[in-house]
Order: sequence, then structure tokens, then C-alpha cells
Amino acid sequence: MDYDRVGRNPLFKQLSFERNCLGGGLALTMITVYFSFILIVAFSPASLGIPTHPGAALTWGVVVGASILSFGFVLTAIYVICANRRFDALTRRIQEELK
Repeated sequence: MDYDRVGRNPLFKQLSFERNCLGGGLALTMITVYFSFILIVAFSPASLGIPTHPGAALTWGVVVGASILSFGFVLTAIYVICANRRFDALTRRIQEELK
């Protein structure tokens, strides 16, 4: 495989750019959500200890923590969907061009 030829291919550059933008955007989104949670824990921990409704053993901290974990799975699913639809198609086009 001629890696220089692959690196000069405009479709490869487009694929690299799109993957980096999507991955960076999703990572930045997750980091923002996670550190927002950490800041709440640091500066207002009592707010996460409030029960979801009167008399409940379940607190908002558990709900928010589980939601953050679930949000990570959602972001992963978004990346997989984009990879399967867009990135795989670009990869096939690059492979065809470089044959």
C-alpha cells in the first residue's frame, strides 16, 4: 500500500476531517456534561441528595449519574450510525479510487 498516495487523496482528507470533527464534537459534549456534574458535586452536593419525590430512597444524584452514563451510550450510538452510513461509504470510495 502506498501510504503517501492515500494521504494525498482528497476523499481521505475529507474522511479524516469529518471523523475528527465528529469525534471531537462528541468528546467535547461528553466532557462538558461530565464536568458539569463534577462541578455540581463540588459546589452543591446537597442538591444531588434530594429525593426524587417525598419519601423516596432514590435521589437526584443517582438519576443524574445514570443519565450521564446513558448519555455516553447515546453518543457512542451516534458515532456508530455516522460511521456506518457516512464513513464506510467514503472508505469504499477511497478503496475504489486507489485500486
